[in-house]
Amino acid sequence: MGENRLASTPTALYGFVLLMAAVAYYILERAIIAREGRHSILASAIGSDWKGKLSPVLYLIAIPLAFVNSWIAGGLYVFVALLWLIPDPRIEREMEKRED
Repeated sequence: MGENRLASTPTALYGFVLLMAAVAYYILERAIIAREGRHSILASAIGSDWKGKLSPVLYLIAIPLAFVNSWIAGGLYVFVALLWLIPDPRIEREMEKRED
């Protein structure tokens, strides 16, 4: 995307790569929960996992939007990155709760 000045095709392909990373994250998360059990610390901490569900949806919206307006698609990619930048204390909170 850098040298192409947010051209449509590279922006959409970047979104596809981000989408595949989100899918891989989801698969990994589900595999760990399946291995550890539904009552594990991770399963309890993850809960509804709104970030994990919202991210691929936003990527799916941004990919076709890249052909309409690359700046909007890029903005959605940045928004998702900022969502994940905010620390998520769920796992730490669940571990502290189980120690008590």
